[in-house]
Amino acid sequence: MRKTLLCLGFGYTARVLARHLLAEGWRVIGTSREPVEADGVEMMTWPGQEVPIDGMTHILNSIGPTIEGDPVLAAMGDRIAKAQSLEWVGYLSTTAVYGHHDGAWVDEDTPVAPTSQRGDWRALAEAQWQAIPGLPLHIFRLAGIYGPGRGPFAKLMAGKARRIIKPGQVFSRIHVDDIAQVLAASIAQPRTGAIYNVCDDDPAPPQDVLGHAAELLGLPMPAEVPFDEAGMTPMARSFYGENKRVRNRRIKEELGVKLLYPTYREGLRAVLEAEDMESFVPPAEPPGV
Repeated sequence: MRKTLLCLGFGYTARVLARHLLAEGWRVIGTSREPVEADGVEMMTWPGQEVPIDGMTHILNSIGPTIEGDPVLAAMGDRIAKAQSLEWVGYLSTTAVYGHHDGAWVDEDTPVAPTSQRGDWRALAEAQWQAIPGLPLHIFRLAGIYGPGRGPFAKLMAGKARRIIKPGQVFSRIHVDDIAQVLAASIAQPRTGAIYNVCDDDPAPPQDVLGHAAELLGLPMPAEVPFDEAGMTPMARSFYGENKRVRNRRIKEELGVKLLYPTYREGLRAVLEAEDMESFVPPAEPPGV
């Protein structure tokens, strides 16, 4: 049987993984809310069209949950549970399921204890997937995703970046190319029930990351703004309500992954090159902040 990946939610991460698998002769089917085209991928609109489950060997779900849990399982959970052809199912979750740890380290054995709405919803969705008997499920708890088109450079160049300072705050993050290689490694070495943290080696304060990006562009350091004075949206503020360092040892020891971008420094350099901004000339006057 030809290896076939069904991407439920053909978004930023799925596109990168699909390029790798298509090059190896896989068939890839993707779904999106609106009609889109992707080279080599059989695209479907969902909700709307009937999504094939029979004959799929692999499923990757990156569709976000709601307060009621996973919408994919609500719509097609029975068919997924009965599918006989599945060799691997991947669910893209988030490190938010661990909640707040005051900057301490967490790993895959740390109890799930979300402290945000998005963490609550993801924890519920994880449990719903885990409740399906015999499903070859693999859960990937992703840190903050960045990569080409999702880096800080455009905001810096527009003079709209701010270094928001909350003492002691760190975030874990991961380049999209490294997510794709973790998924590919898991597909090659499936282990039903596995849970993997997907992050780089260097949890870091957000102001350090933004400052390094400014240095790469040759721009002045963006102004510092205390967290309590930043005027952030409730969603943005909620991210600062969780502070933890996430360990990635399992993807290295079990899957043999060697990160392409072990810290944000290598990752930002790669994003800069991919976005073709190496020729950017800083303005004569510092941009407004």
